[in-house]
Amino acid sequence: MKKYLDVACVALMCGFVFTGCTKKDPPETTDPTGNGSVKIEFTNKVGSSKLSMNDTWYVNDHGDSFKVSKFNYYISNVKLIKTAGTYTENESYHLIQQEKASSLAFDLADVPYGKYTGITMTIGVDSLRNVSGAQTGALDPANGMFWTWSTGYIMLKLEGTSPKSPSGSISFHAGGYAGANATQRTVTLSFPAEITVAKDGVNHVHVEADVLKLFKSPNQYDFANTYNISTAGAAAKGFADNYANMLSVTYAGL
Repeated sequence: MKKYLDVACVALMCGFVFTGCTKKDPPETTDPTGNGSVKIEFTNKVGSSKLSMNDTWYVNDHGDSFKVSKFNYYISNVKLIKTAGTYTENESYHLIQQEKASSLAFDLADVPYGKYTGITMTIGVDSLRNVSGAQTGALDPANGMFWTWSTGYIMLKLEGTSPKSPSGSISFHAGGYAGANATQRTVTLSFPAEITVAKDGVNHVHVEADVLKLFKSPNQYDFANTYNISTAGAAAKGFADNYANMLSVTYAGL
């Protein structure tokens, strides 16, 4: 009996030895703090419906029916609002084009770790870039969003058709970058809930642009009387006052 007990004790001791000598990997640790990224995604709508080009009739607040064949606008000088401070995107110029799906989203890279509560952006192109000579990328005049060096970029362009228009078409091109009739509009939008940017995970911010608001307030448009804006001036400035209200954030988070 003693012999069996000795064998059991040796086996037990060997078990302790092997257990004690087995190398264990240290627990994995992650540090989520650090620069992260945020994807800004745009959806163009007409009221509660997604904008469809060329094939759908819509009705503005005046009761005028219309179709849309082109909807472009610049978004620039994007900033994320932090609980303490802001993050500013470098070289922040984006051309949103309804007919070009790849233009409807862009990434903000190297966003510092922290909690963010909103976003600020300009609809249009700042004065400096309007007078800085030929540009490339989103600001390339070949994109069809530029008038002349004296009048600069078209900040927002909407084209389409309407039976109320004497010409059968509607064309609203808002441009002019200086003085009392400048058409850039900077807006600040709050997030539905604050987001935490960290190096693990990508936050998404969904921005909606409502075409109906272009014709609603503070200036309501009757296409029988106003169906074409194509130069800088008071009419373009009034249209810009309307599109200052067209954006909203509907979602922010992972």
